[in-house]
Amino acid sequence: MTRNVVIGFLGTQLDGGLSPARWEKWRPTVSLVQHDDMVVDRVELIHSSQHTALAELLARDMASVSPETEVRLHVMDVANPWDFGEVYAALYDWARAYAFDTGGERYWAHITTGTHVGQICMFLMVESRFIPGVLLQTSPPRRQRQGDPGSYTLIDLDLSRYDALAQRFNQAHTEAQDFLKSGIATRNASFNALIDEIERVAVRSRAPILLTGPTGAGKSHLARRMFELKQSRHQVSGAFVEVNCATLRGDGAASTLFGHRKGAFTGAVADRPGLLRNADGGVLFLDEIGELGLDEQAMLLKAVEDKRFRPMGGDKEVSSDFQLIAGTHRDLRQDVQAGRFREDLFARINLWSYTLPGLARRPEDIEPTLDYLLALAVAEGGRSVRFHAEARQRYLQFAKSTQAPWSGNFRDLTASVTRLVTLAEGGRISLALVEAEIQRLQWFWAREPVAQDEQAVDLDALLPDPLRAGLDLFDRLQLEAVVRLCRQSSSLSDAGRRLFDQSRTQRTVVNDADRLRKYLLKHGLSWDRVTGR
Repeated sequence: MTRNVVIGFLGTQLDGGLSPARWEKWRPTVSLVQHDDMVVDRVELIHSSQHTALAELLARDMASVSPETEVRLHVMDVANPWDFGEVYAALYDWARAYAFDTGGERYWAHITTGTHVGQICMFLMVESRFIPGVLLQTSPPRRQRQGDPGSYTLIDLDLSRYDALAQRFNQAHTEAQDFLKSGIATRNASFNALIDEIERVAVRSRAPILLTGPTGAGKSHLARRMFELKQSRHQVSGAFVEVNCATLRGDGAASTLFGHRKGAFTGAVADRPGLLRNADGGVLFLDEIGELGLDEQAMLLKAVEDKRFRPMGGDKEVSSDFQLIAGTHRDLRQDVQAGRFREDLFARINLWSYTLPGLARRPEDIEPTLDYLLALAVAEGGRSVRFHAEARQRYLQFAKSTQAPWSGNFRDLTASVTRLVTLAEGGRISLALVEAEIQRLQWFWAREPVAQDEQAVDLDALLPDPLRAGLDLFDRLQLEAVVRLCRQSSSLSDAGRRLFDQSRTQRTVVNDADRLRKYLLKHGLSWDRVTGR
């Protein structure tokens, strides 16, 4: 038969009293064994050595009321019973050492007695399952009568039992994700998983965050949305301060970031607080952080770690408690190896690092993003504009194909939608207008040379010896193109989807990743070898 075990603190005030008159008042620990409808087989009573005599008296009183209840006394001494850290650590150690028998016993954590700190720690022990049970709350009778045990309530902290409450938490989580995505119903699974984690980090952490990704991928926009999300949760009291480090040069870089004192250099005619101080209590977004000079990087490291720094020309340090979000389109790991970026600063800002994929790597998100940008442009322009069905289909077909690199990412798409909305006659975007826009985009992208390091594919270094010599020029050119696209893709599936974007629509079973894997294997290659990941 399952036994009921109560774990609780001695209440030095509520449980107190040594004279016979103690029976005339309600004592929460004694009341545990006075309820006719509640059988308590054992009480684990935690107390300090200072109150051992009172604990022993309570044990005798409970034995007189309920002889079948075993009372065990546990001494737990803390220097300060109002110090959360001390009490939690002591209770944690006690719970870890206790031999719980969940198969044969039920555990009730009594939260009516003890200091408020002790009650909170008991709650946390149950909530984290270090004490595998439920909470027990006792209450005195409405009218004090000798022998009246009052009432009790068992509280199960398993929130899954409270559907309405769980739904509210889930709704808040979903709303926060939608907020970070500006309400765009993105469909890319990996991007949605990325935003899901960023949402949790944004509301739980004040550590630096590093956002990487190509120009126009939305780093600045996401950083501001993260700040606004923290602001809605009352987690920041300061402002959102943004600067593109590529615009900072020479003495002006240190002055802009860290401020200066009057006379620090030629032209410093007055004190300047600097952006770090402006961001006190808020968020500082340093876009293109890789463009900072090494001296500024050293000063920034100290400011991030110590929340203190010295303005240019200043004798005293000043303080600023800000959260840093950094953005870059560069691979800072390579910059560290080349000595262009400090390794210690990179380690400090790389605790939370997220790479935002370019628009071309998320073709399934182009349609909802198009709808969002169209609605935004219509709202700003003040007139209703819609696509003709055929025109919309043609635009999306091009936008999601490999012909559209979207090298400027959302900036390119935003500019394209703005042009379509502006030129639409009678509030309709026609097929002719879409065709003209496609030609404009193709012309624009054709002007952009491909970087040499992206062009170069050294097949001789990749291919095994037996296959290297027998490769026809046709096969070599085709393989080079495939390898180049693999290196530009985020995953094997992403590369396969881009390579087989037309033929996949004609197949009943679609497995782009498997087709690409077999193609590479035919040449003795693997995804890891081709991409170096």
